[in-house]
Amino acid sequence: MPLLIVLLDFAGSVALLLWGTHMVQTGVQRAYGPRLRALLGDALRRRDRAFLAGACVTALLQSSTATGLMTTGLANRGVVALVPALAVMLGANVGSTLIVQVFSFDVAALAPASILIGVIAFRRGAGSRTHDLGRVFVGLGLMLMALHQLLGLMVRYEDAPALRAALVTLSSWPLVDVALAALVTWAVHSSVAVVLLVMSLAAQGAVAPEAAFAFVLGANIGTAINPVVEGAAGADPAGRRVPVGNLLPRIAGALLLLPALPLLAHGVTSWQADPARAVADFHTAFNLALAALLLPLLVPYAGLLRRLLPDRPAADDPGRPLYLDPAARQVPVVALGNAAREALRMADVLERMLIAVRPVLTREGRHDAGAIERQDDVLDRLNAAIKTYLIGLDADELGAADHRRLNEILRFATHLEQAGDVVDRSLRGHAARRLRDGTAFSSEGREELLTLFDRLIPSLRMAAALFTTEDTRGADALAAERAAFERAEREAADSHFERLRSGRADTLQSSALHLDVLRDLAQISTLIAEAPAPPDPGPAPPAPASTDGPPPR
Repeated sequence: MPLLIVLLDFAGSVALLLWGTHMVQTGVQRAYGPRLRALLGDALRRRDRAFLAGACVTALLQSSTATGLMTTGLANRGVVALVPALAVMLGANVGSTLIVQVFSFDVAALAPASILIGVIAFRRGAGSRTHDLGRVFVGLGLMLMALHQLLGLMVRYEDAPALRAALVTLSSWPLVDVALAALVTWAVHSSVAVVLLVMSLAAQGAVAPEAAFAFVLGANIGTAINPVVEGAAGADPAGRRVPVGNLLPRIAGALLLLPALPLLAHGVTSWQADPARAVADFHTAFNLALAALLLPLLVPYAGLLRRLLPDRPAADDPGRPLYLDPAARQVPVVALGNAAREALRMADVLERMLIAVRPVLTREGRHDAGAIERQDDVLDRLNAAIKTYLIGLDADELGAADHRRLNEILRFATHLEQAGDVVDRSLRGHAARRLRDGTAFSSEGREELLTLFDRLIPSLRMAAALFTTEDTRGADALAAERAAFERAEREAADSHFERLRSGRADTLQSSALHLDVLRDLAQISTLIAEAPAPPDPGPAPPAPASTDGPPPR
């Protein structure tokens, strides 16, 4: 029973540490996620600036995995080359050690103040950045409390025979220590939490310095495994160059240092008497040494990665999602960007459908019915994949802006899929009926329909641009185009009825088909125009102060 109580106390403290780390990460992502991603994008031009940007962003996010996912997304889009992307990861590895350095000092007394500040900010700034920063301060306080509890547990149970026996056994097998720490870090998705836990064990003498350093090496490997494993399923090999390029040096560095751990432990502890500080210093030194060795060699190293992970030929299946990286779900701003890119692919598919169905309205009426049907299947599959991807995001990690963008993406994808259904199931059916019955539009009616039809593709492109930029000027232009289309559609209907009243035989013969096509074009236009959500205008500017005195009565 005592052993069970020890394990429960230990597991609860570790869970509190993990939850505090999670709150810090999600709070920073909500408050500054898009800005941090923009910072990375601006810095990814030179390897030195990329290294510093990676260190700074990771120090704020407390997650080298999150930084890696942002960088991988930018690299896969061709925004940044592989060399600066790898430099960012080297900086991210160093940045993840900074919070460990801070917590290696006796800062537990700051926990109540941090939580108090966090709760006040969290309650007073609902839906604002202050609210998100309150979450960060609460998370920091919980991390400090968890570390204080872990230290207390080590003091209370340091003489427990079973615990001592288990730790002594582990300390005798450095390779096992590395593998165990890597597995635990991969499972909990936080090298910071694992290294802080190792510091707590070392501070109370529960593990020898050699074993503590082995655990640190394993934690560095485990945190680099996450992006590789989670993004491996169905991913383009070229898209895994950054995470694999980050993992390989850590494995190589750990294997090289394992035989020298006794010597390193003696050297570090003779220089740093505090065991917790010794663990933190070793963690930082390991990542700094990897960065110093690899930064000058990034160009040939990037070439090796390109040979190991070559570009895969374009997939034959157009309905397979290209950008819905499962690993990116850990970082909402990256996941939402991926889903938006996939939704824009749907706009391209719908445009090809419209081009393929246009001959329905021409004199000869030839069209590729099979191609239209296949493109509609692509739309259906992409829409389903986007929905599945987005509903799999953790709602707790999404801020108010993230929720709004998620709904915008779902709205855009759904409207395009519905427009594709109109093209496939209605317009294509009209084509089959017209060819079967030999029906021909009047020359005036055909020109009216073609004029309306030819407004759909420019409208679709405007909708896609508005979805991307969320610019109010684009919204105004799209609204004006929609109003113009509605006027043209009413005028075309009035002209058709006028020809009917004049007794035109060709108009009478094609009247039902003409009105059906007119209705379908109007429906497609409405779906396209309403696909992008209206951009948020933001707060209204204050009214200018009058300088002319009070208005006349």
